[in-house]
Amino acid sequence: MSMIDEAVAALSAKLTGGFDGSAKFVIEGEGAVIVDGGGVRAASDGDDADVTMTASVDTFQGILSGDVNPAMAFMSGKLKLDGDMGTAMRLGSALG
Repeated sequence: MSMIDEAVAALSAKLTGGFDGSAKFVIEGEGAVIVDGGGVRAASDGDDADVTMTASVDTFQGILSGDVNPAMAFMSGKLKLDGDMGTAMRLGSALG
């Protein structure tokens, strides 16, 4: 299973109530995942989102497992955000 497939499965399991907004996770060297009202799926090149978050595979896996706090990852530069910070915060709360 690819990292993107694993990310889609893990995020889908955590976001059982759906998500109001859209967010793109770019996993460096692997691809990207979109989270929106329709659920979680692999992103295509043309997919836009309210916020784009970029992290390494290790950081992304740590966030999913709960070993890495997303806010701390952002403050330490391991997680980069481009777009609406409020959407990122709501997604962080939904994943928590």
